[in-house]
Amino acid sequence: MLRYIISVILSSLPILCTAASADTLIMSLDEAIMLARSNSLDASVAVNELRTAYWQWRSFKANRLPELSFSGTIPSYTKNYSSYQLDDGSYTFVRNNYIGLNGKLSVNQIIPFTGGTLSLETSADYLRTLSGEGDGRFMSVPVALTLNQPVFGVNTFRWENKIEPIRYREAQAAFLQASEEVAMTAISAYFQLLMADSDLNIARQNHDNSRRLYEVAEAKRRMGQISKNDLLQMELNLLEAESALTEAESALNEKMFALRSFLDLDGNVRIIPALPAMVSAPEVDYADVLDKALERNKFSRNIRRRQLEADYEVAQAKGQLRQITLFAQIGFTGTDSRFDGAYNRLRDNQVVELGVKIPLVDWGKRRGQVKVAQSNRDVVEARLRRESLDFKQDIFILTERFNNQKKQVELAAAADGIALRRYDANIQTYILGKISTLDLNDSQVKKDEARSEYIRQLYLYWFYYYQLRSLTLWDFEHSTGIEADFSSLISR
Repeated sequence: MLRYIISVILSSLPILCTAASADTLIMSLDEAIMLARSNSLDASVAVNELRTAYWQWRSFKANRLPELSFSGTIPSYTKNYSSYQLDDGSYTFVRNNYIGLNGKLSVNQIIPFTGGTLSLETSADYLRTLSGEGDGRFMSVPVALTLNQPVFGVNTFRWENKIEPIRYREAQAAFLQASEEVAMTAISAYFQLLMADSDLNIARQNHDNSRRLYEVAEAKRRMGQISKNDLLQMELNLLEAESALTEAESALNEKMFALRSFLDLDGNVRIIPALPAMVSAPEVDYADVLDKALERNKFSRNIRRRQLEADYEVAQAKGQLRQITLFAQIGFTGTDSRFDGAYNRLRDNQVVELGVKIPLVDWGKRRGQVKVAQSNRDVVEARLRRESLDFKQDIFILTERFNNQKKQVELAAAADGIALRRYDANIQTYILGKISTLDLNDSQVKKDEARSEYIRQLYLYWFYYYQLRSLTLWDFEHSTGIEADFSSLISR
């Protein structure tokens, strides 16, 4: 009979393990970070922001390429009256009743070095009156070359050539930094769950010990070895332990829900966190960290972009002081009652215009706009200097904290071990009646505090490490830069 029971239990173990594994997930910190990078909403937002920046960059590059376009009216019909001046200076109204067609094919090219636009066009028009004889005429422009060139205005295209490449590299660095910040958020949520799990284990252990000590105290009270007050104190400790256990279970469920939501996991999965070890990263040097941060972080590109944008605003304000635009067109044109005839006996078609707009009296409005732009640029430069100093200070503080944190973790681990051994020893000593309940309670509090402090110091170590990674975009453990396959990210 015993053998039969054992065989049934053994045959049921795979089924039981499968059911348990379906609802339980033992997760390491590295696995949590990996899931956060792929599943979390924050990671999705970072990818979408990268795609937005990419298509802005693509639009900028496409704007520099020739653009082929067609425009036309197919057809247009007009039936109305319009004014007409006679030879004696008087006016009359004439009846219009005609149909027209027109189409134009053009190739437009921006000239980045001058800020102008060059166009090559071909067009055809047809006009036919619907009253009288109803004759129709064709007009053709087989080829026309047009230049539209501002002379003293700001060259927007040249400024964009300076700003937009920096903006896109800034967006790429921002994505990598956002990915590391996602990891930092995952670390915080993971360690909060780890702390709650540790608190629950402590609460269970304390509850079990309190129950056992209360039973011992009852036996001692019956033998007259302790006072009624000590027995009541042990009973109070047991009630407090039960209350702490209930609170710890509720806190664990709360932190587990938060981590599951962040990682986009099924709501029925129970996550079991594992205490991570420290990474094998060496101590870092402030000068080296600062160089990597200035080279790779989005901050340096952000500084350069904002400086260029402030200079661009000044250039725009100065360009509005006077406006001169050159318009020139050369080509051929022809007209005939037949379509093919409109392309014979072509004649020159030339237009040259030089438009000038210079304010004579504007009461200093445009000069004031220049001064405002220059003042804004000075403000931006002052802010950038302040931000640069703060950035360097933050790098220095973070470097010092990370280098010191490894020692703090080692000290906290040693204190955790000592406090645990002291508590275990005090339990045995209390059972023998050699210490009071106050001493026992004190050792229990110190044990719980030491464990919580160890987990907190370990969390700070990991948080500082990934904060260093996010600022430098450098993997100090493997001595390599943090990169990404941007093409696959954008295309998926």
